Amino acid sequence: MFHFLKKNFELTAPIDGKIIDLSQVPDQIFSGKMAGDGVAIDTTGDIVLAPADGTVILILKTDHAFGMVLKNGTEILVHVGVDTVELNGEGLERLVEEGTCVKVGDPIIKLDRKFIEEKGYSLITSIIITNSEIIKDIKYNEGKMVKAGKNQLIMYKLK
Repeated sequence: MFHFLKKNFELTAPIDGKIIDLSQVPDQIFSGKMAGDGVAIDTTGDIVLAPADGTVILILKTDHAFGMVLKNGTEILVHVGVDTVELNGEGLERLVEEGTCVKVGDPIIKLDRKFIEEKGYSLITSIIITNSEIIKDIKYNEGKMVKAGKNQLIMYKLK
């Protein structure tokens, strides 16, 4: 009943690059959707922005990933790169602290792209809705080039 009242929500690209399907991420946790549903970006940028308004509830001590909770209850994880936890924070700079309320487009993590790539790490970044059981009708534009803070990345409705 009242399905017409269900609102569409979106996440904005947190970093410049090309949207790719999670199945193309060379990490089974993400490609197998074990952490949730979403997409990845084969990045070209060096600043990771908040993909929506919400609260940063977690930034891993190695600064390679952060989690947010949005006002609608959606929980998201942004994981920068593949196996970048092994860098122990080198090449990654935290720009906010846990508990910070952010707006879409606010900078969260700065990358030293050259350093990370010279160390042999991929900067494919996964954007995951970790409580995907509350989501329906998730859509994204695989293959599309996106600009951080400007272009839609994921569109979805809540159940």
